[in-house]
Amino acid sequence: MASAIYALSLGRCCLSLSFNRTVGIRSPRSLPVSCKMRQRNSSFQNRRKQAKKSSPERPPLNLNVEPIDEDSTEVSIVNADSESNPEQETVSNFDSNTNFLEADVQGFEGLPFLEDKLVDEEDHSEENLSNVKIEDLISMIRNAEKNILLLNQARVSALQDLDKILSEKEALQGEMNILETRLAESDAQIKVAAQEKIHVELLEKQLEKLKSEISERDAFGESKLDTYENMNSTLNMDVVSDADNFPSLVEELSSLKKENMLLKDDIQILKAKLLVVKEADERALSLEKERSTLEATLRDWESQPVADPEDVSKLGMLKAECEALQVKVENLQSLLENANKQADEAITVLQQNHELQKKVDRLEKSLNEANAFIYSPEKSQQYNDLLQHKVKILEERLQMSDLQIQSHIQLYQKSVKEFQDTLKTLKEESKRKALDEPVDDMPWKFWSRLLLVIDGWLLEKKISSSDAKILRKMAWKRDGRIRDVYLACKDKNETEAIDTFLKLTSDQASPGLHIIHIAAEIAPVAKVGGLGDVVTGLSKALQKKGHLVEIVLPKYDCMQDDRISDLRVLDVVVQSYFDGQLFKNKIWVGTVEGLPVYFIEPHHPDKFFWRGEFYGEHDDFRRFSYFSRAAVELLFQAGKKPDIIHCHDWQTAFVAPLYWDIYASQGFNSARICFTCHNFEYQGKAPASELASCGLDVHNLNRPDRMQDNSAHDRVNPVKGAIVFSNIVTTVSPTYAQEVQTPESGHGLHATLNSHSRKFIGILNGIDTDAWNPSTDPFLRFQYNADDLEGKAGNKDFIRKYLKLSSSDATQPLVGCVTRLVPQKGVHLIRHAIYRTMELGGQFLLLGSSPVPHIQREFEGIASHFQDHPHIRLILKYDDALSRSIYAASDMLIVPSIFEPCGLTQMIAMRYGSVPIVRKTGGLNDR
Repeated sequence: MASAIYALSLGRCCLSLSFNRTVGIRSPRSLPVSCKMRQRNSSFQNRRKQAKKSSPERPPLNLNVEPIDEDSTEVSIVNADSESNPEQETVSNFDSNTNFLEADVQGFEGLPFLEDKLVDEEDHSEENLSNVKIEDLISMIRNAEKNILLLNQARVSALQDLDKILSEKEALQGEMNILETRLAESDAQIKVAAQEKIHVELLEKQLEKLKSEISERDAFGESKLDTYENMNSTLNMDVVSDADNFPSLVEELSSLKKENMLLKDDIQILKAKLLVVKEADERALSLEKERSTLEATLRDWESQPVADPEDVSKLGMLKAECEALQVKVENLQSLLENANKQADEAITVLQQNHELQKKVDRLEKSLNEANAFIYSPEKSQQYNDLLQHKVKILEERLQMSDLQIQSHIQLYQKSVKEFQDTLKTLKEESKRKALDEPVDDMPWKFWSRLLLVIDGWLLEKKISSSDAKILRKMAWKRDGRIRDVYLACKDKNETEAIDTFLKLTSDQASPGLHIIHIAAEIAPVAKVGGLGDVVTGLSKALQKKGHLVEIVLPKYDCMQDDRISDLRVLDVVVQSYFDGQLFKNKIWVGTVEGLPVYFIEPHHPDKFFWRGEFYGEHDDFRRFSYFSRAAVELLFQAGKKPDIIHCHDWQTAFVAPLYWDIYASQGFNSARICFTCHNFEYQGKAPASELASCGLDVHNLNRPDRMQDNSAHDRVNPVKGAIVFSNIVTTVSPTYAQEVQTPESGHGLHATLNSHSRKFIGILNGIDTDAWNPSTDPFLRFQYNADDLEGKAGNKDFIRKYLKLSSSDATQPLVGCVTRLVPQKGVHLIRHAIYRTMELGGQFLLLGSSPVPHIQREFEGIASHFQDHPHIRLILKYDDALSRSIYAASDMLIVPSIFEPCGLTQMIAMRYGSVPIVRKTGGLNDR
């Protein structure tokens, strides 16, 4: 190896020196003595430049290089112009050998510095070649070839030596591994032998102990002991005779150990079997007792009658009353038991008195006998005194017992009377409660329909207002008598039914308040936003608390009539004032989710509510001011005396000034006005002159302290008018109530709200958990609840397939958004969320539309762009059923509102198990 390295180094040095001489490169070691070489090179260059100036250009050379043999360095050069020109032949021979040398140097990996020098000095070599002697060049080339051959030979020999060394190293490594393995095996054998010697000693001790233990057992144990003694003797003999045979000793010791373990296992198994037998006997006894108990319980259950499902509701109603009666009866029973005990004691005392009387008789008889056999006067006198003393004692005891008997009898009679009086009182209370308490065997839809029938008779002048009031209260309190009458009148004509109803003249106390909502929306019949949900949910909650709730709504042509039960038109026309004249209004009635609702259909030439839209018309101020006047007129003509009139948002804000300025002076003043603003951004401002259409005094109301808009003196603000004229003003969350009292969020009404802050309060909205319930929602493909979320995964898979989204990854998060696309809802943040969700590897689903044209066009463009995208889908419309499916399918739901009075979306999302992601504002902050 060392010789190969030495030869390789020598070849590198020779090649470097030969090449430097050839191209005129000086070695770093010869730098101090290189002045002459520089002068020579410069003279060569000067001469070459003069030759170029004086002689014409040299013709191009055609070089043909033949391979060089090891024994010969001859090179044949062919000139393109002349084959016999010795000068050109020499130069060509030099050029071809130079090319051969460059190729060999570039292929040799051990000399990288030659490549750099060849590249750097390429131009200099071309200039110097013409000035070098031909003989020197040929000798240099031959020396270089020899050096290259030496280098190749040295490389081959070095590689061969390296292979031999590697093979020898591998062989030595294998032998070392074998030796290490043998050494480890020998160490292990030594350790095992030492351990086995210790085991032998321990086993001998254990055998001694086993001898003493097994000798006390039965014949089976003795036979085992004999066997083990034989094995022990055999083992000792084997140990003595085969001490040098270590493997056999190990095997015998292991077999002995196994036998010992088997013996221990047998003993333990026998003990366990004994315990099992005892436990089995005890268990059998306990099971027999349980069996007899279960048979007795089964006979008791079989003897009990099965409850009729129809009677379960009635039994539930009587349960509380029966429990109260049971407590009282138990108290009376305890009193009765005490009285019985006292009577028993009195009877016992009487029996004792009888026995005492018998004793007295016997004593008197003995006294008479004693008198006959008197021996001395003194003894007889003493005996007589003693007998008289005993008689007195007995008489006193008899009198005391008589007094006790009489007192016990009196107490017993008193307790019996109290028991009878209490039982009579309980029966009377039970009868009275049966009449007073509301019946719960009919749905709310039934009572709402009954109320509408009564009001229809009143408006049609078929019954008086006093009779209607009585019947309305009975229906309000869910009186069982009016229920029975209504059911009995199904097959009768209207006249007979009215006569039957008029027989119910008992006036009962009102159980709650009479509340009338006047609104522009109600879910699910006429719903645009959260207002419809709040009106329905709030009315149902009040109805469940025992209040009479009624709703007045416009009769839209675009509302869902199929969601209204028992929709019918009344045979009555209500006239209301507008634009200086009276217009007729047709009144429709029906129930919406068990709530009684009145629908007003105006007979006005402008067809206010026959536009195909709920809002967004150019004359919305006129439309809803007309409706507000007609709604109050309906209540007035129907003779209603509500406790609260609750109006919502600017569309019905006209009710407050109409009620106090016009109708209160006509005797319609029993109610107090509650105004709820669900969003202060929408205020319904209009020129002041338009206020006169509904009959309000413009001059009186267009003032800064009444309805005049705070930013324009020639305009009126319905919301401001409702704030001023209502008895109480509410909004839909506490945080929003604070925000709107600031200039930044008050939309110009902050000063008015601050001046009326005493009657302004924020009450957080809620949702109807019965209507929004994933376990009963009929619009869901799979129903689920908080304890079983399997259905939520099924809804997610269904919505993906329905909207043609990718379903390859079931765990891929789905982000939903159900909203109106208006600036308030943060449309720019929704747009950003679409792309951000896509970047993070999720899926996005948007449901909603926009009344703003440019926003609608923008999202239509986004929807078109992602039309066939596997992870993004935009549905630009309102669809209640689809929205519920999105709530159920989404893992997250975004509500990026810029401001949000309350918002129901986040509450619905939580109800359906979707995580809401919201901005910290308004009701979103409160939730």
